[in-house]
Amino acid sequence: MASPLRFDSSVPAKRDPGWVSRLFSRQSFSPHLQELKFKLHKELIGRVNLEALSSLPEPQVRAEIRQAVEKLVDEQDVPLTMQDRERVCSEVLDEVFGLGPLEPLLEDHTISDILVTTPRLVYVERAGKLYRTPVEFKDNQHLLRIIEKIVSGVGRRIDESSPMVDARLPDGSRVNAVIPPVAVDGPCLSIRRFGRNPLQMKDLIENLTLTPEMAKFLEACVAARLNLIVSGGTGAGKTTLLNALSAFIPETERIVTIEDAAELQLQQTHVARMEARPANIEGKGAIKIRQLVINALRMRPDRIIVGEVRGEEALDMMQAMNTGHDGSLTTIHCNSPRDAISRLEVMMGMANANMSIQSIRQQVASAIDLFVHVSRYSDGTRHISHVTECVGMERDIVTTQDIFLFEKTGIAPDGRVLGRFRATGIRPKCYEKLKTAGFHFPQELFQSVTEIF
Repeated sequence: MASPLRFDSSVPAKRDPGWVSRLFSRQSFSPHLQELKFKLHKELIGRVNLEALSSLPEPQVRAEIRQAVEKLVDEQDVPLTMQDRERVCSEVLDEVFGLGPLEPLLEDHTISDILVTTPRLVYVERAGKLYRTPVEFKDNQHLLRIIEKIVSGVGRRIDESSPMVDARLPDGSRVNAVIPPVAVDGPCLSIRRFGRNPLQMKDLIENLTLTPEMAKFLEACVAARLNLIVSGGTGAGKTTLLNALSAFIPETERIVTIEDAAELQLQQTHVARMEARPANIEGKGAIKIRQLVINALRMRPDRIIVGEVRGEEALDMMQAMNTGHDGSLTTIHCNSPRDAISRLEVMMGMANANMSIQSIRQQVASAIDLFVHVSRYSDGTRHISHVTECVGMERDIVTTQDIFLFEKTGIAPDGRVLGRFRATGIRPKCYEKLKTAGFHFPQELFQSVTEIF
């Protein structure tokens, strides 16, 4: 075995104990100032012709609106400190141009999730940990107005007949909203943030998501057009890893992406993006992922990337991988690579109940080359726990072999997860294909051990 490589313990996400208190001091706002803010917002809408201003550049529009707000504040018979005056003006502008009380949270790029459970209960995730914030909405109607503002921006709707919706923010952040009668205690809003600059593979290495040896191997697999499935649980970082892996696709290839809500941030130029569409108010016009996968085959793609397979489209994805569209990527929710195979079998069976389990497994074994499983641990860190090769069929079972593993060895006194990345020593079956594509690795690559202290 090669000598273990030691990582600096300062690399994992740092937690700032004063962060929560600073957020609370910034967000606390007395009830009478909240009422003043909504009163000013209502009067502003009545006085300013926003349609007339829409033709002007955004900085000029903001300046005009701010002058109007300051004038309205001067007209109020309410004593305000300079700090409160500035705060009121800024929050009225947030209501007009942004997402109201959520704007300060959206400006903080260390926040990865914003979870609005009720108008008075807003949580955020930062460095893998949840914190309750003092951010509040006035009432259910205020929160509903913000949700409608988000979903209308991407041509979707939410109402009693369609109380659940997936949408996205302009920066690509994923949004899910649920309203009554489905949501019992009022509207619920979940925002999964994506950074302005998508994480690159070097960032994932620095964050100990994987080792340099694993990154080299995965780069070769993507470039050599192996079919990869990124698996993992909710919030494990599947989409982030898929984005990082997609960076290894050559610029000369045509990529077609298919998603429920467009969130992938590919860096290549030649990318054709497609997005599913829900049914209209009459229950018609829905475009499902499966239809888009079938259509993608007619678009002359070199690679097909599906944001996530969760239904009947799994069959068409497997068939695409088996019919000349090698090098395709997708993600799937599961607890392990073996569970990913089981889920694929179920989803493919949903698409065609007449297929025997033997035929389904043969399709899976023939289509997929590699499973990359990413897990989220108790300290909020994410690690690639399995790089598993699909090697074929043995009787009626899909056989696999692990190439790299992350083994958890314990918990440090400060709560950090301890463990090691370990190569199993098995030279992958796909190694010959990698060699013909121009990639050569020493045997030591498949015997490396990297420990986290």
